[in-house]
Amino acid sequence: MDAGGGPLLPDSVLYEIFLYLDHVDVLSVGLVCQQWHAVARDEFLWKELFYRYYRISREVPRHPAAVSWYDEFQRLYDTIPCVEVQALKEHNDQVLHLSFSHSGCLFASCSKDCTVKIWSNELDISLQHSSNMRPYNWSYTQFSQFNSDDSLLLVSGVFVGPHNSSSGEIAVISMENFTLLSRVRNKPYDVFGCWLNETNLISGNLHRIGRITSCSVLWLNNAFQGIESENVNVVKRLFKIQNLNASTIRTVMVADCSRYDSPDLLLDYEEQLAASTSTCPVFDLGSDSEEEEAKPKQAPEPAVQELLDDVGVPAEDGLQQLFDDIMEGRVRSAMTDTELETKVAELFVRNRTKPPELNLLSTDSNSKTKYLIFTTGCLTYSPHQIGIKRILPHQMTTAGPVLGEERRSDEFFDSLDHVIDIHGHIIGMGLSPDHSGAEDRHGYIWDRHYNICLAKLQHDNVVNSVAFSPVEQELLLTASDDTTIKVWRSPRAVRSQQARRPRPRKLLFSWLLNQKS
Repeated sequence: MDAGGGPLLPDSVLYEIFLYLDHVDVLSVGLVCQQWHAVARDEFLWKELFYRYYRISREVPRHPAAVSWYDEFQRLYDTIPCVEVQALKEHNDQVLHLSFSHSGCLFASCSKDCTVKIWSNELDISLQHSSNMRPYNWSYTQFSQFNSDDSLLLVSGVFVGPHNSSSGEIAVISMENFTLLSRVRNKPYDVFGCWLNETNLISGNLHRIGRITSCSVLWLNNAFQGIESENVNVVKRLFKIQNLNASTIRTVMVADCSRYDSPDLLLDYEEQLAASTSTCPVFDLGSDSEEEEAKPKQAPEPAVQELLDDVGVPAEDGLQQLFDDIMEGRVRSAMTDTELETKVAELFVRNRTKPPELNLLSTDSNSKTKYLIFTTGCLTYSPHQIGIKRILPHQMTTAGPVLGEERRSDEFFDSLDHVIDIHGHIIGMGLSPDHSGAEDRHGYIWDRHYNICLAKLQHDNVVNSVAFSPVEQELLLTASDDTTIKVWRSPRAVRSQQARRPRPRKLLFSWLLNQKS
């Protein structure tokens, strides 16, 4: 200030000087006086600091929910869980997966040591229970998920069967007393399984048809089937979807949402119906039922007739006989057996695909809708597509007639409502894209709006799983092949946690003595 009490420098000059400072120094100089504080909180200044510090293209606007550039900078800088506060080392092999309960009070971890551990999320995280699955012939646990009211835990793992054959199995554990309620076979094991509602879970099964063709059956299971009466239906077939080129359905998840909450995710069902036969590689391989045999045989369509002529199979024998001949090696063609099998399978798509059940779709805009989301493919064994299938209200219960695993061959396979082609192999999938793990020994936190990495979380080996607390977004867990679970909190949460911690008695007594002296 000058002798008259006015500022020595105008605000515009201070602004130009502050532009040369980083955000920490700007906050510091803002404590000098009221004028400097006002300039240090200038919106244009923090806009420049924001774009410069986070290296964001200036074409990207500020997040719509942000109140100011200063608050947005503070949010990304101070509320991201990037401070390691605890390392949990109770597992003795690679930790593969982490999952929080919906209340955020508990979380579960799965590991190559074949245990699933349940942890209490308090000020200091502590182990509550550990279940060893080796007595059930499991090789390791790989995935877990709490049901919607956190009363049950689904645990998926690899089951070693006769002759050392590997398959999958799902176990359901009660959170009330940590007892095992039921076990459900799951094939292939990387279907993982998931909850549909509080008491019903989805599992998979795989049936081979040819060398590279198969069908995936998704089953709805009652979590209490191990203790229910034999007169109660505890399992029901949900969908049966055909696979091509050795592909299978994997990583099954359920998304609970309204049609109008995610308009860019869904297709109009009339368009889906029209496109279903061209986008979804599903087919049937004929029928042996008496009803089918009694029907008058129609002339094959031109594409089918052309294929039959090429390989010298009579038209009256049809595609089913051609497929059988391929399996028995009785067909001579310019195409390989694999190419011919795929061609035959694709032709079945045209008249053996069950369209979506349009008449059963809910018209209530306020009703919640559930979608089955999974990885799949039609070109290679490795998944390269995301399939979406709507689950209708009448399909969400095991009530009704008991169904065996067998299905009459004249029944249709189910089409998919939508297929997203990723144009690359899918190695993992989650409903939240805000975080990821990598083989470079780091977990990553991303901001979707600005398309930037906000934090790198280091481990000593591959990071397999990253999980945000559902009720405390400033808390994050990472799991690694280094057998460790790391707990990360934001700088703001660390300061708050330290303030809440009671002082040790000895240190408190010393502090009181110093105050008196």
